[in-house]
Amino acid sequence: MCYDAANGAMAARLWWMLRWIGHDAVAVLDGGLSKWQAEGRPVNAERPPIRPTPYPARVRAEMTVDVAAIAKSLRKRVLLDARAPARYRGEQEPIDPVAGRIPGARNRFNMDNVRGDGRFKSPDELKRDFQQVLGSDAPGEVVNYCGSGVAACHNLLAMELAGLKGAKLYAGSWSEWQADPSRPREKG
Repeated sequence: MCYDAANGAMAARLWWMLRWIGHDAVAVLDGGLSKWQAEGRPVNAERPPIRPTPYPARVRAEMTVDVAAIAKSLRKRVLLDARAPARYRGEQEPIDPVAGRIPGARNRFNMDNVRGDGRFKSPDELKRDFQQVLGSDAPGEVVNYCGSGVAACHNLLAMELAGLKGAKLYAGSWSEWQADPSRPREKG
């Protein structure tokens, strides 16, 4: 079970990473730690003993797309940027030295996946919302990215919850893309 103390983005990143190495028996606690505690469920600060255990990782390369593939197929892929709209438009960039987005990308802010209490919207709501952004494009053609690959995993989880399976992750995201000044960028 993956959880975090915020909106689920970090938990979604761990969920994605575990699946990427072949571990499918993984879930995210909807609403995270705050919902758990609000329900009066037990918590403690004890550290369980940790024993190194061999794990037969089987990396699923088909779940990712690298920077070279993005550059080669620019404007031919469905790129979904999970950052806040102002970052997507290039109006502000609190992390990277250059603001903007990958040319042709669409915006689906990852925080639009959850309600005010931090729980994910229903699968039907998520499906409707994603289909408004994707139109007739198939989920398997979608590559999610953000600033550093975390918020994009939140979108990947939301798409899975909505039954829109098969989207991929560009883990390097905007941080990697903007680091090379020869790569094109868009704003606005």
